[in-house]
Amino acid sequence: MVYVTRRVSFSAAHRLYNPQWSEERNQAVFDKCANPHGHGHNYVVEVTVAGIPDPETGYVVDLKLLARVLEEEILSKVDHKHLNYDVDFLRGVNPTVENLAIAFWQILEGKLPAGKLYAVRVYESENNYAEYRGEPVELTGNGVMRHGQLREERP
Repeated sequence: MVYVTRRVSFSAAHRLYNPQWSEERNQAVFDKCANPHGHGHNYVVEVTVAGIPDPETGYVVDLKLLARVLEEEILSKVDHKHLNYDVDFLRGVNPTVENLAIAFWQILEGKLPAGKLYAVRVYESENNYAEYRGEPVELTGNGVMRHGQLREERP
């Protein structure tokens, strides 16, 4: 198996906030990231595709075609947007880097020109990133991630 990764970037604003909590609890948990007007990041997204190279081209996936899918399906919808308000597929989801990785996977799955989606990694800074590899996770309307019957809430 060969793993090929395409890296893209976008700039966006977001606010980390759980509407089921008080302002005080949101401030305690998310600190300055709960600013009512949001704050911004220069995100980097890495999408890894797994497969066996095509015997005629040597490609697992044509990176030009993968770049086009990423532009059309993700970047055109999130670049220079406020993730809480401007992005339909994130409505009601707390736009943490973890939830972005899951949402991007859900969008890309089944839309690749070749190969199998292996991982989606989203960096919100040089020091912080989340990676998702397709494990069963559901994003609920309030932004809390649910895995099977287990609800995982942040403190």
